[in-house]
Formats: sequence, structure tokens, C-alpha cells
Amino acid sequence: MAAPMNKDPAALPSLVLAYVGDAVFELYVRLYLLEESSGKVQELHNHATALVNAGAQARYYRELEPVMTPRERSVARRGRNVKSRRIPKNADMLDYRLSTGFEALIGFLFLSDQKNRMRELIRLSLTNIGGPVENRQF
Repeated sequence: MAAPMNKDPAALPSLVLAYVGDAVFELYVRLYLLEESSGKVQELHNHATALVNAGAQARYYRELEPVMTPRERSVARRGRNVKSRRIPKNADMLDYRLSTGFEALIGFLFLSDQKNRMRELIRLSLTNIGGPVENRQF
């Protein structure tokens, strides 16, 4: 996947980074699940929803924070601190803010062409929270 960008990803608003990160992370989760599942669409959807919801992403943020570089921590913190007018009905404020930080980090890494690092963090997230993915090729 290429990320054609004429702009510096660090200069983009955090919610734009989170918007991209949300889509990228969901795609990686779906690819992971295709390898793990029987292929039943409802089963895939249920598992994906459990791995990409705000609560799960808040846990990923907490798990990853100690291994983030200072630059990654700054991007994630910026995303976490964005004031949002809408919070999904199934998420609390803290989880939503942390998940926005996680998504902003994934979006930043994708758009700044740091895909190896992005895949490493996704792998760590899914290994710690979502199940074993050590040998998965993302």
C-alpha cells in the first residue's frame, strides 16, 4: 500500500491522522482474521469489532506507550488530547481519547512511510491483547 503525500504527516491535524489510522488498522485486523478464521462473515465481523473498538484500542495504547519513541509518543499524545464533540455510545471518554491517540499514531506511521514500525506496533498490539500473531506477515 502506497501513501501518496505532498504534505508532512506531522503537520496534519490529529483527527486526520486518526481517520487514516482507523482505516489502516481495521484493514490489518481483517487480514489477520482471515488467516485465523473459518471465513464466516458474521464471525469475522464479530472478531474484528472486538479488536478495533475504542476499549481495545485504549488497551493497545497503554501497552505500546512504554515502547514508543519520543516522536511516536508525541504524535499519540497529540491525538489523545484532541477535543472531540462526539463520542461513540459504546465508549467512555478516556477509552475514546486513548483510542484516538492510537489511531493517530498508526495513521502517522503509515503516512510517513514507516510501515515496518507500524506493522511492528500492530503486531505487538494484537499479540498482547488480540491473540498470538508472532509469525503473521502484515
